Amino acid sequence: MNNAKSRQLYDLAQQVIPGGVNSPVRAFKGVGGNPLFFKSGEGAYLTDVDDNRFIDYVGAWGPLILGHRHPRVIKALEDQLQLGLGYGASTEAEVLLAQRITHLMPSLEQVRLVTSGTEATMSAIRLARGFTRRDRIVKFEGCYHGHVDGLLVKAGSGALTLGEPDSLGVPKAYTELTHVLPYNDSAALTALFERSGNEIACVIIEPVAGNMNCVPPLPDFLNTLRAVCSAHGSVLIFDEVMTGFRVGLGGAQARFGITPDLTTLGKVIGGGLPVGAFGGRRDIMQHIAPQGGVYQAGTLSGSPLATTAGLAMLDVISTPGFYEALEARTTALLSGLRERAAAAQIPFTTNQAGAMFGCFFSQDTEIRHFDQVMACNIDHFQRYFHSMLEHGVYLAPSAYEAGFVSAAHGEAEIKATLDAAEQAFNAINS
Repeated sequence: MNNAKSRQLYDLAQQVIPGGVNSPVRAFKGVGGNPLFFKSGEGAYLTDVDDNRFIDYVGAWGPLILGHRHPRVIKALEDQLQLGLGYGASTEAEVLLAQRITHLMPSLEQVRLVTSGTEATMSAIRLARGFTRRDRIVKFEGCYHGHVDGLLVKAGSGALTLGEPDSLGVPKAYTELTHVLPYNDSAALTALFERSGNEIACVIIEPVAGNMNCVPPLPDFLNTLRAVCSAHGSVLIFDEVMTGFRVGLGGAQARFGITPDLTTLGKVIGGGLPVGAFGGRRDIMQHIAPQGGVYQAGTLSGSPLATTAGLAMLDVISTPGFYEALEARTTALLSGLRERAAAAQIPFTTNQAGAMFGCFFSQDTEIRHFDQVMACNIDHFQRYFHSMLEHGVYLAPSAYEAGFVSAAHGEAEIKATLDAAEQAFNAINS
């Protein structure tokens, strides 16, 4: 594969951008080699600056559930561009998007739009602390909630890829207020609340962990979480930046039948544009300024471009049968991958939540815990990644990131992916 232009751009980027990238996982440190620079996307495909074309299973890290450049989203953006980029003031589209979100996710009785998922989680935690008048929070190892100081403790995503789950520059006083528990461990959760439940402001969790690859919850784990938070007056925050409108129309909370107190959402609600949101119970949301004393603000919050694109996207995914078809396509992909790995005698298993998936080079047939993820064969993943890339399939450049199937992935793309995977699995043993 020719990637001369990508290499040139990376060399130039390293002179003017720290590490040559504007987000760490893009640097290919988890897989080796030089990162690719892309110039366009259409449907299920990405094209890089060297004109290499790839079937894309990253989807801008999840939000492009319709694929690249969906006509409805593009038309909505073109119409808005004729009216302006932004006003720093309120628009009708903000109200319409908030109405749509609260309708599709009823636990969000009110919602505040922000500009990123990180801002959403940061604001939700501040709100939970202001509401409860408590300081301590709980998160789970391997779950990533953005680069918020108090949450960069045993984080997932790029932090795991670089082997640095904690970050320099974070004051110890911040992390001392953060309890970290094993994901999917109900006993550890119950024990902590028995000791300190009345001091805990909130628990924040990815209901399907997507930043230590894709790890769904065990059957009773979220029920236990809901019960202990209710018993101790702690706010339960579902970080659905990744799962919201991805694992189902109502998000993970609808899929598993659990009602959180607050929910955070990311760029999926903007059709892939920079946007985020947090929302939940009305009595909690009333504490946000200007109504209450918990301050949060943002000049670009509720961008008319993002809200207009989000409304168009939500129209399409609300079509009957949309999620059923998407999930069936994902199931077919993963079944085919397991079959080809088995034929090549490669230890390999998969996880799935809707159209979100994880692939693990592991002897374990089920991956449900952080330590299992960390024990996977990274060398096999790296070789698999580069072989897939050579055969026109773009996966996340890290063994700790989930994959995503879009509505633009059809039978031809699935077949081409499985053909590439067959060669990749065979290459691992060669």
